[in-house]
Amino acid sequence: MEDRRVFFTFCSAKKNNSLQQSGEEVTPDVLYTSQRVRSFITRCKARNVRWAIFSDEYGVWFPEIKHKWYETSPDDALPAFPRLLADFDEKMKDFDVIHFCPGAGGPRVHRLYRTLLHESRLKERIRTSSFMDIA
Repeated sequence: MEDRRVFFTFCSAKKNNSLQQSGEEVTPDVLYTSQRVRSFITRCKARNVRWAIFSDEYGVWFPEIKHKWYETSPDDALPAFPRLLADFDEKMKDFDVIHFCPGAGGPRVHRLYRTLLHESRLKERIRTSSFMDIA
């Protein structure tokens, strides 16, 4: 039976700054350096589950996709919300359960991500989960 779950967390301002001027495209596990995102990725890889980062610039970013370094904050991304929401709904539509993992200790979840969770056409499939739920 195919596992039709996905785990995702939101991006981080902490990135591999050596990539900033390079123009090199990399996967999300190479770009993001924050402890929260690193812990999420490590846990997902160890459990061999499907995962993604919700990027303020690119929307849903799966681990096999490469993008360039970017500097977009959640506040900057608010005007692009309709595009980001459509991207989320399209890329996540084939999953039965969508686990949103904000992180241990509950970092403040920006309005952009809260709105995404509430306005997605897939909201009935979304569950808020801890990193420990990744199994």
